[in-house]
Amino acid sequence: MNQVTLYFAGVVICVLLGFLMGYYVRQSIAKRRAGTLEAKLQKRVVDVKEETSAMIKKAEQKSSDIIEKAQREVDERRREFLKAQQILLEREHLLDGKIAAFESKEQDLKDRVEKLKAVREDLDSLRKTAEEKLEKVAHLSREDAKKELLELVEIEYEKDILERMRKLEEKGMEKLQNRAKEIVALAIQKCAVSQTQELTTTTVLLQNEDIKGRIIGKEGRNIRTFEKLTGVELIVDETPESVVISGFNPIRRQIAKVALDKLIQDGRIQPAKIEEKVEEAKTEIAQKIKEAGDKAAYDTGVIGLNDKLIQILGRLYYRTSYGQNVLLHSMEVALIAETIADELKANTQVAKRAGLLHDIGKAIDQQVQGSHIEIGVKILEKFGESEAVIKAMRAHHDDYPAETLEAVIVKTADAISGSRPGARKDTLENYLQRLKDLEDIANGFPGIEKTYAIQAGREIRVFVKSEKVDDLGAQKVAKQIAEKIEEELKYPGEIKITVMRETRVVEYAR
Repeated sequence: MNQVTLYFAGVVICVLLGFLMGYYVRQSIAKRRAGTLEAKLQKRVVDVKEETSAMIKKAEQKSSDIIEKAQREVDERRREFLKAQQILLEREHLLDGKIAAFESKEQDLKDRVEKLKAVREDLDSLRKTAEEKLEKVAHLSREDAKKELLELVEIEYEKDILERMRKLEEKGMEKLQNRAKEIVALAIQKCAVSQTQELTTTTVLLQNEDIKGRIIGKEGRNIRTFEKLTGVELIVDETPESVVISGFNPIRRQIAKVALDKLIQDGRIQPAKIEEKVEEAKTEIAQKIKEAGDKAAYDTGVIGLNDKLIQILGRLYYRTSYGQNVLLHSMEVALIAETIADELKANTQVAKRAGLLHDIGKAIDQQVQGSHIEIGVKILEKFGESEAVIKAMRAHHDDYPAETLEAVIVKTADAISGSRPGARKDTLENYLQRLKDLEDIANGFPGIEKTYAIQAGREIRVFVKSEKVDDLGAQKVAKQIAEKIEEELKYPGEIKITVMRETRVVEYAR
């Protein structure tokens, strides 16, 4: 028992000694480490202080430089300010001197004016006194003496005065007539535009005779579709390798020609393809109309026209007046008006612009009610043309009085262009007017979709809207149109009225 106790006590003592020795060793190591970290911290503190000191010195040096630079700029600005102030003072002194001199001159002028007024009053007084003395001596007043002198001169030289006035009047009229002839001759010689007579037919050449059969189509369906869509008559006869497009509307004929050329090139002539090519032709002709308007404005030197106004102007290329191309006629009027205005010292730009636009109403007179002058005035007002141009163009047919010199010039230029030999042809215009009257009569009935006068006015083809006019109604429309033509128009022979009604149903499979 004692040995176990001793052994246990020895173990405990050994453990305690080991613990004490471990604690002592750890403390020693911790002290050594703490000493090393403290040294590092002290060194870091020293380094930081040195860096801080260097940065402070650098900042002080930089701030000193900035302050010195700012001080130099302030000094420079101060010197400039003082210099400017000195200049202003010198100018102020100079201005004061000039003002004083001006005031002195002004006072001197006032004094001279007062002296002149006094001298004038003295002269008026002396003149009045002298006239009174003369009146007393002559026993006549000033007005009576003047009247008596004129009467004596008139009696003595009456014959000479009348003869002189007559000669001066004859000489003046002769000069004016010669001058007017010179101006008109110069305008015509300088500005005449070549004119071509418009026909009512167009010939399309074919590669071979087989194409004629394809143009006609099975039971004539292709040619019927083509004529309905274009509004012209397609004449396919024995003439070798050619077909004739007949119609009085030049735009329709041109659309038909372009569409037919496209169909011949494509080779596939059928109703669907005809519709496609006719739409393409309409787009192409619209582009050509725009180009014609642009070219007319460029050739005449008229600038600043609205794009839509140029489009309307280009439509005149396909419009005729007594066989004369209206667009070429308008260009000619513009150039003649410009020349006359230049000779008469009038406004050349207004005269030229009004001359080019004087017949603009004819471009759409078939779609809008009213004369081409009233329509033209509305068009020009809509697109912002000046009042001077409108006044100059609206008086060319005496519908409005000529309020300006430019209006008289445009009227004269229009008469010159239209009256030149070979410029116009009355019979063609009357013929076209008769065809237009036929279409207008048919279009006046309700339910009409399209109307085309063909066969030189011997036939009218009327297309009615199937949803508004039934088969019985189509017969009534044909009879009513015939009766109205008999009542209103005079014509040789007879006119055939053909009313067509078509029902078309379109559906898409998707």
